[in-house]
Amino acid sequence: MTEGRIGRDFYEDTDYFEAGAGHITDLESPFQRYRVAKVLELFEPGPEARVVDLGCGWGTFCFALGHRVKEMVGVDFSQKSVDLCNAGLEDRDLPGVRFVRADARDTGLEEGAYDLVIAADLVEHLYPDDTVATLNECRRILKPGGRISIWTPHRGHVLEILKNRDIILKRDVSHVDYKSLDRLKSLLDEAGFLVEKAYYAESHVPGLRGVEKAFLEWVPLLRRRIAVLARKE
Repeated sequence: MTEGRIGRDFYEDTDYFEAGAGHITDLESPFQRYRVAKVLELFEPGPEARVVDLGCGWGTFCFALGHRVKEMVGVDFSQKSVDLCNAGLEDRDLPGVRFVRADARDTGLEEGAYDLVIAADLVEHLYPDDTVATLNECRRILKPGGRISIWTPHRGHVLEILKNRDIILKRDVSHVDYKSLDRLKSLLDEAGFLVEKAYYAESHVPGLRGVEKAFLEWVPLLRRRIAVLARKE
């Protein structure tokens, strides 16, 4: 790892996957129900779909969708992530799900074989050059007409601003490069994708969620998440 640059060893050697992860590992938590539902609003794969969850982390989307699609491959460059996901897989009857340790920039997956790549809470962890390489890899593994769905924090939201100043919660040092909506659209266009959907979404927090949904179109501070769907041309 280049000095000062967060890489694989950060995820392997710290408590990233353990610290405060209860709401993440519990698929029935309000946060995870919201997260899965909002990503599926972007695009819901059919029963014959082959899907890649890129940066699978705790395996959320593999476990949530594994019984609904033909194949689900969770990819993460952290062995700790893959081990956690495989442990979770032991308790579930999901024969179409598997987990692979691989770099998002070079997954080793079959070219032109997949219908959908889910990149939920991934791109904020990628440095600019890695993002370009990752989008190119997504295009390589997708079938013609295949899609990529991106779900990422909006840095301009009031909670994200406070968190990044350690005023509320704690800054996530692994969020190395937030992408704006316009920048994501531009990066996807340069990688050979056609953007089909691109919008801001509200958070899962009761009370705040309703205010955000009503006013986020006009008030940047209330734009909690960025959602983008693009198709391989």
